[in-house]
Amino acid sequence: MSPTRVERSAIKRARSLRREMTEGERRLWSELRQFRGNYNVHVRRQAPIGPYVVDFVVQSHRLVIELDGEHHVTADGMTRDARRDAKLADLGYRVHRIKTGELDENLDGCIETILRDLGVT
Repeated sequence: MSPTRVERSAIKRARSLRREMTEGERRLWSELRQFRGNYNVHVRRQAPIGPYVVDFVVQSHRLVIELDGEHHVTADGMTRDARRDAKLADLGYRVHRIKTGELDENLDGCIETILRDLGVT
């Protein structure tokens, strides 16, 4: 699959978001960043893909990992997410969504699910 064109505005937004990660994103990142050493899987955070900035991406597996807070459970949020997921799928990506509450209650389970999606466990 050919590289996805990244919009310049997405690059600027990604840089800003890396500096302003939420508490949940920081917790998840502290686990995901270990994937490189433990599983030889490189995870990028706040990565631009086309016009979007995704929370985390594993380019080698075309897997996007999104951490969803409360604004994602509104009707508008779910509509936006569905449209974005469809566009990312058109670009060849699978999207794995994790609710912040799920992360708070079961971080280990969330990590296990991601590892299964990657096919490394």
